[in-house]
Amino acid sequence: MRALVIVPVVKKTGRQHAEQPHSIRSDEARLEETIGLARAIDLSVVQGLVVPIAQPKPGTLLGSGKIEEIGHLLDTQDAGLVIVDHPLTPVQQRNLEKEWNAKVIDRTGLILEIFGRRASTKEGTLQVDLAHLNYQKGRLVRSWTHLERQRGGAGFMGGPGETQIEADRRQLQDKIIKLEKELEQVRRTRQLHRSKRRKVPHPIVALVGYTNAGKSTLFNRITGAGVLAEDMLFATLDPTLRRMKLPQGRTVILSDTVGFISDLPTHLVAAFRATLEEVLEADLILHVRDVSDPDHAAQSEDVERILEDLGIDEKARTERLLEVWNKIDRLEEEPHAAMLEKAVHTPNTITVSAVTGEGVDALMQEINRRLSGVMMETTVTLPVDRLQLLPWLYEHAIVDHREDLEDGSIRLDLRLTETEAGELDRRLGQGQKPAAEDWE
Repeated sequence: MRALVIVPVVKKTGRQHAEQPHSIRSDEARLEETIGLARAIDLSVVQGLVVPIAQPKPGTLLGSGKIEEIGHLLDTQDAGLVIVDHPLTPVQQRNLEKEWNAKVIDRTGLILEIFGRRASTKEGTLQVDLAHLNYQKGRLVRSWTHLERQRGGAGFMGGPGETQIEADRRQLQDKIIKLEKELEQVRRTRQLHRSKRRKVPHPIVALVGYTNAGKSTLFNRITGAGVLAEDMLFATLDPTLRRMKLPQGRTVILSDTVGFISDLPTHLVAAFRATLEEVLEADLILHVRDVSDPDHAAQSEDVERILEDLGIDEKARTERLLEVWNKIDRLEEEPHAAMLEKAVHTPNTITVSAVTGEGVDALMQEINRRLSGVMMETTVTLPVDRLQLLPWLYEHAIVDHREDLEDGSIRLDLRLTETEAGELDRRLGQGQKPAAEDWE
């Protein structure tokens, strides 16, 4: 479908600017991002416009002159869809559709369309459906004339009226309650899975970042997994988990999450909170940033705000977060050198290219260092009847030396964390305990 993208810019007073707590994304960056969102669902964007608005109109948001100008553009460009990168009330949406004789969606509607296309797991699908219904419910409550026109209330004074609307609202609410129960069951199942992982235990490393920052490409580079990784906004929607081994042999779980985005409506954040629960549980959070994007500083602030909304405060971010400055291969020689130099003097920062592999080895070493904790050393001798513990030891400990003894037993010199040492003691204690000595 051919689409026109509009980015309304409401002029702020000096006081409003002063009250704004964070940096503002440039109008051009907003336009480019919205065009990218449209292309993520295969729309053909024929033109993009930044539209200044001195005073928003309650009924149409835009002024009559601008509405007429855009209507002419739609005719000449043969476009049947207008994407408005601004919240629209149901009345504004309906009035603009009448004026332009075209379909109109706002930013929330566009993001929902993308989510609907991308969701593949049961949880993702449920979350999309729930967000859609909450969005529709808000539209329905204030869309009387639109609803009447759809239902055709011929012969009845005033049309179907409130009774029909209330019936529709009840139906939507029933569906919402049903979906929330199903989603809660999915959350409980995920909680059980997390509990099992904690018993293993494997540390969890979560990738977060602005959408299209290169998280999935980095995920694939590190794990060798075939996760969808395209130069496209919201290429990943569902969380993906993979086991991986660090350079010194330790196993961790890597989690790829949905990309964050600015101005995500509150009910969408709530609906997708379960998708981000892996981040809350993570031992280490990798904040992947696309430093080739001129807008990466503002994008970083958006990510940090969402992490804070999830309950990961500044102290937790300092302790658990590592910034990964990605896509340095896209920088010219001088900016590339400057970015490397800046990273050296910025705490908790690694520069990488997920495409070329530059810096990935250093990243893996840093992950290993962050998660290793206090390593303990021991020597364990496994008798023949306890050799079933051998795979577990190789997966959870660093084996420095192995000696196969004449009687069939195996002596291992190990290094492992305090947590894993306790788990080893528990497993050894389930039967006749072989020699485990020299803990340091």
